[in-house]
Amino acid sequence: MTYSVAVSGASGYAGGEILRLLAAHPDVEIRTVTAHSNAGSPLIEHQPHLRSLARLDLQPTTPDVLAGHDVVVLALPHGQSGAITESLSDAALVIDAGADHRLQSVADWDRFYGGDFREPWAYGVPELPVRGGKQRQHLVGARRIAAPGCNASTVSLSLAPGVAAGVIDPRDIVSVLAVGPSGAGKSLKTNLLASEILGSANPYAVGGTHRHIPEIRQALAAASPSAAGVSADEGIRISFTPVLVPMSRGILATSSAPIVPGATDAQIRAAWEDAYAEETFVTLLPEGVFPRTADVVGANTALLGLAIDRPAGRVTVVAAVDNLVKGTAGAAVQSMNIALGLPEGTALTVNGVAP
Repeated sequence: MTYSVAVSGASGYAGGEILRLLAAHPDVEIRTVTAHSNAGSPLIEHQPHLRSLARLDLQPTTPDVLAGHDVVVLALPHGQSGAITESLSDAALVIDAGADHRLQSVADWDRFYGGDFREPWAYGVPELPVRGGKQRQHLVGARRIAAPGCNASTVSLSLAPGVAAGVIDPRDIVSVLAVGPSGAGKSLKTNLLASEILGSANPYAVGGTHRHIPEIRQALAAASPSAAGVSADEGIRISFTPVLVPMSRGILATSSAPIVPGATDAQIRAAWEDAYAEETFVTLLPEGVFPRTADVVGANTALLGLAIDRPAGRVTVVAAVDNLVKGTAGAAVQSMNIALGLPEGTALTVNGVAP
């Protein structure tokens, strides 16, 4: 069976990456692409690297245009998906790459985003440890999927195995991330101009203000081995500091948490080894080896390096992902494959692009 697909926000970075991956998918046909201000122009004007899709013109992003497809992927700014998803048929598989359907807490939505709160959907991070197994089990047969925030899924994948195994204390997490500007989207902003970021590193959303914080807390709470173990509000505390660096793609996240008293080095490393041993797209590197963002460019891969810092009493995990692939588009396509019953890795690769 061939599934018809519509992609909204197709002129942006996330929409373009979703299209790049789907263009190589043997089981889908990209029939419709939409945009807002760019509607009416050829897709190739905005995504000149997508030569195989040069036949497509951008249409307006409306429920009527998106209706009638087997799969609808929304790559819209936060707060713009909800009004559209309400009008889409339950028969379609809808994947939202924005934040509108990620959070379970109304209070968190009001604090970090604002506007109308929308129903939370199945979270599109298949490998994430959760109580009773992996998040993958909640994606099988799903008709509504919320693709993750790139920073959030990177930190969550980094630490969830330790939370699930009870070897780290999630009440004192510190995460510092080097991130590329493509994660901020294609809109023209002064702080994202080349003259502003080249040769510089710039922190932003410092002091607990980044919108991905509640998403991380929610994911790590779901990894707790007991429903009574931790809550997102009380049991997960994180200091989260992203730093904008001059690389177009990539996240290098360094996250640490205290070691639970009595946990041995073997138990700690085994928590991550056991969590990801059978995963294709999340890999724990050998002891003493740590990832580079250059190794994951273009790949649907999260590479993790783990260090046990006994003098500090902490575990440190360094994770590298391509924010546009594993962080966004790859997660969406991987989740789509699971929901449709297709081989999970279809149209996705573990191989990066070098140099």
